[in-house]
Parts: sequence; C-alpha cells; structure tokens
Amino acid sequence: MTYDEILLDSEERMEKAIAKLKGDLNGIRTGRANPGLVDSLRVEAYGSPTPLKQLGSVSVPEPQQIVIRPFDPSVLKDIEKAIIASDLGLAPNNDGKVIRLNIPALSGDVRKKMVSRTKDLSEEAKIAIRNVRRDANKHGDTAEKAKEMSEDDCKRLKDEVQELTKKFESQANDLAKAKESEVMDG
Repeated sequence: MTYDEILLDSEERMEKAIAKLKGDLNGIRTGRANPGLVDSLRVEAYGSPTPLKQLGSVSVPEPQQIVIRPFDPSVLKDIEKAIIASDLGLAPNNDGKVIRLNIPALSGDVRKKMVSRTKDLSEEAKIAIRNVRRDANKHGDTAEKAKEMSEDDCKRLKDEVQELTKKFESQANDLAKAKESEVMDG
C-alpha cells in the first residue's frame, strides 16, 4: 500500500468506528423518547428478520412516547412480539392501527447502567480506532522494509496516523460525554 492509501484507509476505518458508535449510542435509553431506540429492532415478518424501519414509520409525538405505524397492518402483531422479546424493557400498546411505546422515566440505577454501557461502547470504538492505527503502522513498516517507502515517509505516516487516532478518540469521548449527560438529565 502507498503512503496515501494507508492514510485514506485508516481514516475511513476510523470514521466507520465513530459511525458505529453513534448508531450504538442512539439505541441507549434516556428518559426521553427517541426513534433510535427501536431503529435496530429486527422483526420476524414475511419469514425473515426485517429492520423495523422497513416495516413502518416511527414517530415521537410526545417526549415520553414513540408511535410505530406499520405500512402493512398485518405485521402489527409481529412488531409487538419483537418489542416484547427485545431488551428494551418497554410494554407496547397495540390499538389495532399503531403501537404506542410509553417511555418511563429512568431510575437512578438504570441511569448508572446506561452511563456504564455508554462508556463501554466508547471504549470499544477507541479500541477499534487503535487497531486501525496498529494496522496502518504495520503497513508502513512493511512498505519501508520492501523499499516502497523511505524511513522518513514511514515516520511521517506514523505521526499522521497518530494525529488521526487522537482526533477520532476525542470524537468518541465527546459523543460518550454528550450521551452520558443526556442520560443523567433525561
């Protein structure tokens, strides 16, 4: 791999780690209704697990309520089953047309668990980012040994990759802090 390819690959992979973290953090409960809570939910419909957002529209008409309106009313029961089976801990109210999820306020213990989960997810993202750095450094060393890159370029590459690592780790920290304050203020 060339100098530029290694840098570009590293940056793309670090961005993916941050994007995954954002998606994971959306699924963490706060005291407020958020469509992200049910986004990752898979529903056994039409014979295969299907993402909820492909089966209906999800809206938040009130701060404490999520409303799921299926495109096809025949999957209402399947959506209800998936919510009950999930680890969301929410009881769906099915009126035959839509499913309403009332989001209860979080207790102190649940808030602490959510903050802990946020920290775990952030740490996972930072580990993924560091693994990308390790891979990039390895590619640089290999290219230097194969005389495809000078020693100076290899050192400069490692410095740039380290800068990327710091930048993306700090993004992960910022996202986690924002989510923690959202959970605690809920």
